[in-house]
Amino acid sequence: MKPTTRLWIVQGVLAALFLFAGGMKLLMPAEALAAQSHLPGVFMKFIGVCETLGAIGLIVPWLTRIRRELTPIAATGLVIVMTGAVMVSAIQGPFATAIIPAVVGSLAAYVARGRWQATVGTPVRVYRLTLRRAA
Repeated sequence: MKPTTRLWIVQGVLAALFLFAGGMKLLMPAEALAAQSHLPGVFMKFIGVCETLGAIGLIVPWLTRIRRELTPIAATGLVIVMTGAVMVSAIQGPFATAIIPAVVGSLAAYVARGRWQATVGTPVRVYRLTLRRAA
């Protein structure tokens, strides 16, 4: 299987996962979110927005080939969100509950690295400012 095929599969799975998780956080009342996670409801709504936008950012820029550099940035943002999820899971409950966010964060890091390499590998024009000495 080609590396791009693997990246697309992982991107699709992550996008579906984060779209579902973020959408549920946006649909649930803030009080229910606060009771469930012991974090403020407004903060959980913010995380829901981040997850939803990250899910869109994983697919749309690379698919449309418009601003492709946004895909690895979105994946990096999701890595940050999942790092926080690992920490909160490890603090609140048994440490084993932190395994799933760690795996999801690792997959997001895989996408970030793979798409960043593909973005940097494309030809980029570099304009240099040359200073001439006055004769």
